[in-house]
Amino acid sequence: MPFAKLIFPLLFAIGISTAQADEKLALSTSLDSLPGAYTNAHNVQLTILSEDDLWQRLRDGFSMSSVEDPLVVKHEQWYASKPEYFARMMDRARRYLYYIASEVERRGMPSEIALLPMIESGFNPGARSSSNASGIWQFIPATGKNFGLRQNWWYDGRRDIVSATQSALDYLEKLHTMFGDWNLALAAYNWGEGAVQRAQERNRRRGLPTDYQSLNLPDETRNYVPKLMAIKNIVSNPSSYGLSLSDIPNKPYFAIVPTAQHMDVKLVAKLADIPKDEFVALNPANNRPVILHDNSDYILLPVDKVETFHTNLQNYDKPLVSWQPYHAKMGERLDRLAPRFGLTLEKLKAVNGLSARARISTNETLLVPVSEQSTEASFQPFNMHLQADSLNTPESEGFVVRDGDTLNKLAHRYHVSINTLRDWNAEWKHVKPTQRLHVARAGRHHHGGHAIRVAKKKAHPERLAHHTRATRLASE
Repeated sequence: MPFAKLIFPLLFAIGISTAQADEKLALSTSLDSLPGAYTNAHNVQLTILSEDDLWQRLRDGFSMSSVEDPLVVKHEQWYASKPEYFARMMDRARRYLYYIASEVERRGMPSEIALLPMIESGFNPGARSSSNASGIWQFIPATGKNFGLRQNWWYDGRRDIVSATQSALDYLEKLHTMFGDWNLALAAYNWGEGAVQRAQERNRRRGLPTDYQSLNLPDETRNYVPKLMAIKNIVSNPSSYGLSLSDIPNKPYFAIVPTAQHMDVKLVAKLADIPKDEFVALNPANNRPVILHDNSDYILLPVDKVETFHTNLQNYDKPLVSWQPYHAKMGERLDRLAPRFGLTLEKLKAVNGLSARARISTNETLLVPVSEQSTEASFQPFNMHLQADSLNTPESEGFVVRDGDTLNKLAHRYHVSINTLRDWNAEWKHVKPTQRLHVARAGRHHHGGHAIRVAKKKAHPERLAHHTRATRLASE
C-alpha cells in the first residue's frame, strides 16, 4: 500500500494533527509512490527540517558556477524595473517552492534548479503558450506524455504540481548525466539535447570549446541561463536591486490527501473551507469541475485544512458529484440535446466552450448536469486556467493594429490561430486601429514549438520536444 495513503490515517490515529506533523516533517512524494498517474521510481521520505527561512535554505544550496555575461545584468535590471510583477511571482511561489526545493535537495541538485519555474512560467500553474505548453514547468503535450504525464478531457498532468515537478527534475537529471554540466543541461532543457549535441559537434570540428558560453545558441537559449543567474543573484541579495522577497516559511504549504471518490471541485473547496481559487492553484491539473478518481487519486490541500476537509467530508450526506460527461454523437443537434438536461442551448454552449455558431455535435464529449434537479443557476461555465498578465515580458513583441486589420488577418500575418491571439491579448474585446498587439517573439530554433516562423519549416522533432518561452504569466 503506498506510503502516502498510510501516513495521514496514521497521524490522525495517534492524535497528531496534520498541521502539527507537517511543521516537523517534509513529505517528499514521488511519481512511483502514488498509483495510477505515476511511473518513475523514487522513494517517499520523511526529513526532519530546521525552522530557517526557505530563502536562506535555497541560498545555502546555491552551487552553480557564476556566468560572466552582460545578459545577466540585463535581466537583473529587467526584474528590478518591474517590482510589482516580481512581487506577484514571489507570491505565487509560496505555494510550491518548499515542495520543489525539497525535491531538488533530495536529489542532490543545485538549489538554483528550484528557481527555474520563475523563468519558465512565473510560477503560474495555469501558464499556457503558443505551442500549447502548460504548467509551471511548461511541458508541451508530446514531452509530457514521454514522461508519463497523463492528458485527457478531464485531467492534464503537465499542470499537476507534484507529477510535473518530478518529471521536470527527471529530465534535468538525465540531461546533466548526458552533458556533465548544469549550464549545458539547462540549454538542452530549453533547446533540446540533440540540438545542443549538434552545436557541440560543430565546435569540435572547428577546434573550438564545447562549453555553454562557446556554443552558437539561438537567442532564447543564450538568454536562458543568464535569466536563471539573474534570479539567483536577486534572491541572494534582493535589497541591492530595490526588491524584497515574500516571507516563505521552511515548512510544507500543502499536504497530499488521498481520495477514493469522484467529487465536484467546488464541493472539495467548500469542505476544505478554502476559496475555490486557492484549490485551483494547488490542483490546476483538473480540466473540468469534477475530479475523477480514475485520473488522480489524491488532491493537494493547505496543511492546516486537511483535518477540516476530512471532518466535513465524513459528515457530508449529499451527492459528491453534480456533473457528468455526455459523449455526443456525430451530427447530434445541440438544440435537441440541451433540453434533455434541463439547459438552454446558450447555457450548454457556454458551459462547454462551444462557439455561438455551433449547431451540431462533432463527436465531442460534453459536460452536463447529473440530474434534472441541477438548476441552471448553479451550472456555470468552468475554466481551470488562471487569469494571465499581458505579455509585457522580454519574450514578447508589441505591434500596433493598423486600419483594415482583422483577427483573421492578424492571425495569418503572425502564423498563429485566432484563439492564440486572443490568449496573448486577453484584454481585447474588439480589434481597433492603434491597439497594442502582443505577439510572442519567435526564437530561431526553439524546440518547444514557440518559434512562429520556425513552424513554417520542417523543424527537427527534438526542437519541438519540450516547452516554449512564450508563457502567459498570471496576474493577482
